[in-house]
Amino acid sequence: MRLYAVVAAGGFRRYATYRTATLAGVFTNTVFGFIVAYTYLALWDERPQLGGYDQSEALTYVWLGQALLMTCAMMGSGFESELTERIRTGDIAVDLYRPADLQLWWLAGDLGRAAFHLLGRGVAPMVLGSLAFDLALPGSPWMWPAFLVSVLLGVVVSFALRFLVALSAFWLMDGAGALQMAMLAGLFFSGMLLPLTLFPGVLGEVARALPWSSLLQVPADVFLGRYTGWGLLSAYAFQAGWAVVLLLAGRLLQSVATRRVVVQGG
Repeated sequence: MRLYAVVAAGGFRRYATYRTATLAGVFTNTVFGFIVAYTYLALWDERPQLGGYDQSEALTYVWLGQALLMTCAMMGSGFESELTERIRTGDIAVDLYRPADLQLWWLAGDLGRAAFHLLGRGVAPMVLGSLAFDLALPGSPWMWPAFLVSVLLGVVVSFALRFLVALSAFWLMDGAGALQMAMLAGLFFSGMLLPLTLFPGVLGEVARALPWSSLLQVPADVFLGRYTGWGLLSAYAFQAGWAVVLLLAGRLLQSVATRRVVVQGG
């Protein structure tokens, strides 16, 4: 486990190196946060309890989305493109010979990345949003660690989804199309564009049952205090269940793929 802790720390340091990019990301998240926040204000002025949220909760949801956009990699993190390229070129063979588990290696690095983005690109927009708007911040100090646990589970689910997509390159040779489809699904079904509680009928029920809801919708509802007691445990169970299923699926797909490592050129 010490090896993977070192890999996670390396992932954190890797992203911490790009300070200018981080500042640009904070600026971008903040600008988009204001744009979306004022759009939500217009919507909630017309429908004060739209989606079951009051205006303050809706604005909080907006800024949580900006804080978790990169943390839970709803648009991808880059590791999946790197892994896809290593599969395409055949460098994945080197990775498979390492005395480390391929899936755990990439998971550890992604956890380090997520930790940096939560601190480096998540906190500042949230603070700025709270200064500009009346946000529904948790009244109990225990909700903050409860929220962080949900975010951690969301990151694992996100990684497991992206790992599966990256492994598709063993068969597709060029995973760019699959990565684009995964990014669109992540944005739509995570609740980044609109809270999933606004989705009507069967679409809403299906969207909330899909694993992408673990990336934003569930952590946001934990933050807003919609899950307490056994409800909080059920939310964790939902996220953890998807994490286990998807990680096992990734391990199975990895096992199948590595029995027939096929790369372009031979």
